[in-house]
Amino acid sequence: MQRLRIVTAEERLSAAHNKTSLAIFGVPGVGKTTLLKTLPASKTVCLDLEAGMKSVQDWAGASIPVRSFTDFRDLAVLIGGADPAAHTYYSERHLQHARTVYAGSGVEEFLASKPIVFVDSITDLSRQAMAFAKQQPEAFSERTGRPDVRGAYGLLGREVIQALKHLQHAPGKTVIFVGVLEKVTDELNATIWQPQMEGSKAGRELPGIVDQVISMHLFSRDAAGAYVLDETASERRLVCRSGNPYGLPAKDRSGRLEVTEPPETQTVCQNLRLAHGPATTVNSQSSESTSLPGWFDVFNRSLWIAVAYRNNSHEKHGTQQSCLFTMPCTHVRCANTWPVGHALSGADFHVAS
Repeated sequence: MQRLRIVTAEERLSAAHNKTSLAIFGVPGVGKTTLLKTLPASKTVCLDLEAGMKSVQDWAGASIPVRSFTDFRDLAVLIGGADPAAHTYYSERHLQHARTVYAGSGVEEFLASKPIVFVDSITDLSRQAMAFAKQQPEAFSERTGRPDVRGAYGLLGREVIQALKHLQHAPGKTVIFVGVLEKVTDELNATIWQPQMEGSKAGRELPGIVDQVISMHLFSRDAAGAYVLDETASERRLVCRSGNPYGLPAKDRSGRLEVTEPPETQTVCQNLRLAHGPATTVNSQSSESTSLPGWFDVFNRSLWIAVAYRNNSHEKHGTQQSCLFTMPCTHVRCANTWPVGHALSGADFHVAS
């Protein structure tokens, strides 16, 4: 039995836990699937539920066609592993079943190598789940044996929410769901924008599951240069904050995104991790060196780096020296190690425009 464990700050901030989940909704034809082109092809897998890859034929990444909710559920457990709280689907038994189904295909190893999962689309996922729900015993009246629509919709909501939660908890995975955004006009001629999904339960609870809810729409600019929602325009923007002036569904759990962002998914993901410094702090107990390895790619705000180190000459006094500076840039590579007492300069970083 899996026991509870303490996750330290260092573990939480490590690359293995540096993940997020997004739901991006856009009107048909706005270019939701083409957001794949803004993601690194070598690190991304697309779960294609709507056979809509024609717009990204020149994308170099791989995709997996999914034609049934049962197949999607098996892929989800391979991606996220077994849920220790589950007793049926997404349990250890379900994981072993999925491994048997895909034994020798290389699918599990392939999914494990991809830190980004792009689900296209959550709208079609809800339709596949509805087709599945209508065939289950819960969709029929126990008294008459006739189809029970309420039972089918109830099962639909539970199944979709469970699938979304399982992927959201997948360790080390950034999961991006895209779906259709529709305009609804009520009997009082009031217009609202909402995600297009079968049933109301999944759409209503989705903002509480994913980290970010983003709407993708077309915009023009007014005389002052501000963005104006315009269904006839050609400029695309991502609306990322709730209470936005456009009335579009959005939620930013991180608090690090602007009201609108450019339609570049990788930039959004990087900004979620690196915006609003200090983004990275390195504290070393070693008296010899401290390190900040790795690449930080594609972000459009200044990067703040704080480095704390202990100087041998002040060891007995417990003096800790530090430096803090900022560099506006798009790509940064940090030096692997710095000796204690080293004065940081631009030479310690490789900056690519």
